[in-house]
Amino acid sequence: MQRTRRALLGALTVLPAIYSRVWAAESAASPSQMFRKDPEPLTSASQVLNVMDFEPLARDALPPAHFAYIATGVDDDRTVVHNHDAYSHYEIRVRRFNDVSRLDTTTRVFGNQWPSPLYLSAVSAQGAFHADAELGTARAAKSRSTQMMLSTGTSTSHEAVRDARGAPLWQQLYPTNDWNVAATVVKRAEDAGSTAIALTVDYRGARNNETLSRAIRIDNRPCTSCHINNSHDLWRRSSLYKGLDISRVTDLAPLDLTPAYLDRVRAVVKGKLIIKGIMGGADADIAVEHGADAVVISNHGGRDEETLRAPIDCLSEVVAAVRGRVPVFIDGGIRRGTDIFKALALGATAVGIGRPQVWGLAAFGQPGVEAVIDILNRELATIMRHAGTPTIASITGASVVRSSG
Repeated sequence: MQRTRRALLGALTVLPAIYSRVWAAESAASPSQMFRKDPEPLTSASQVLNVMDFEPLARDALPPAHFAYIATGVDDDRTVVHNHDAYSHYEIRVRRFNDVSRLDTTTRVFGNQWPSPLYLSAVSAQGAFHADAELGTARAAKSRSTQMMLSTGTSTSHEAVRDARGAPLWQQLYPTNDWNVAATVVKRAEDAGSTAIALTVDYRGARNNETLSRAIRIDNRPCTSCHINNSHDLWRRSSLYKGLDISRVTDLAPLDLTPAYLDRVRAVVKGKLIIKGIMGGADADIAVEHGADAVVISNHGGRDEETLRAPIDCLSEVVAAVRGRVPVFIDGGIRRGTDIFKALALGATAVGIGRPQVWGLAAFGQPGVEAVIDILNRELATIMRHAGTPTIASITGASVVRSSG
């Protein structure tokens, strides 16, 4: 009897294995395959998990040339890629025994309190990405109390964007090679309430935007469906140039942009003067000496120059040259809240985003831009807790280390 019971129990122990083999043979699928389903399509911005996931959605939402316009870098686009990859060379120190029960991400810029150090940098021609154009971005900026910098190449008038934002804008300035045009644009922006002019100094002539050129060749729409009367030229289509004599304009910036030119701009700008496009300490020092109220470390998102120098790698050098005299802002390659944290730790006062806001706009309009802002701010708050830094001021150089790899 005992022997029979043991035999029965022994048989029972092998039954699951037998059934498993039979089941596997019949189904010819592993549990990983058996219990898998196709992901649901993303139909709202709230379903998107991170900022990078907006990029393929924008690609699907846009004609080839319009997506390539925002995607393009120069030459092989390597600087575009490196702008973000460079952030991986910096590691964040975590601290365990700090009180982070009350987190405060607010910061002060030019005397104004912001809910976070994030702002929307200038992106041209947003009408190419969504019907709401800059108005959709401005409404998102309003709902999230985020500072917006308006491009000279705006699809929408400064006044309309200002009203949608419900607060003064920063106006980015391409001065062109005609001083009268530059001075008039400054006056128009300030008359509309702009509190800061961001003079862009990184445009030095023609760009070799090969990715854009290739996409134009495969886009089956005639360019005249969007660009009328040679309006590929920014000065022929921007509302800020409307009504001006642009007969002498041949380029977006003078090739003789020297410190004397900075003095000339400083003399006509009544509000804050931001110099955008600084990539080294020597130029930062010149900008401050000639009246800049802030500098932006930027290589135009890698759209102008294939140098393979990322803004984050220039930050410490620029901060050292500025010596606390003015705020230092940075844009280019920001894709995570941890990127914002690293920039703050290395001395940035505020951090701008360009492409991500447009990916969100193209995919979902205003809610997409809002989601991009929310994701980055949420990720920033998360890493601040892990790093034991409950305030923006507590994020210091001790919070990061340069990777040895």
